[in-house]
Amino acid sequence: MLDKAVIDSREAGSIIQLRDILSNELYPVIKDKRPIVILCIGTDRSTGDSLGPLVGDKLKFLVRDRISLYGNLEYPVHAKNLCDVIKEINLQYSNPYIVAVDACLGSLQNIGKIFVESKPLSPGAAMNKDLPQVGDLSITGIVNISGALEFMVLQNTRLHTVMMLADVISKGIYHCVLKTIGGKRTEYSKHQLENVDI
Repeated sequence: MLDKAVIDSREAGSIIQLRDILSNELYPVIKDKRPIVILCIGTDRSTGDSLGPLVGDKLKFLVRDRISLYGNLEYPVHAKNLCDVIKEINLQYSNPYIVAVDACLGSLQNIGKIFVESKPLSPGAAMNKDLPQVGDLSITGIVNISGALEFMVLQNTRLHTVMMLADVISKGIYHCVLKTIGGKRTEYSKHQLENVDI
């Protein structure tokens, strides 16, 4: 069980670091033959909150036998449909292991860092939204500073920071899947690959 790992996305080797942390967490899950769902939360309507959909977009091709993906730029998972998507995941999969990915606001020195924890994340907390906690494992990228006027802060977040985090997170997940499950991909229908637009 992972307590909390912090990775600086600007450092060389951050992708390998993330790959190894995720692999250690996912080995027992894969051994137990539990389905793995990568749930990328956020909206493409706000730069700071687009981390999840960007990660989902970069991982669309990764869907395979044991891996499912929800949330990308075309079909984002956000405050308005999160509850429905969680219901759908629980109906579709038996005892799924959910890896939740989301943007987060934090302290100035943590901007650009990735936090990985064996606990659910609380989407929409910065915006005081009452949404259900989700995820067996959470991956959060610190996109900007927290404090007053969170909505404005998210809207005025640098795309460079978000893209850098999205690159490291998506590549870390990709290399973890190659390491733990392998490269064989099964053919999925368009519906399964892109998820349902709820």
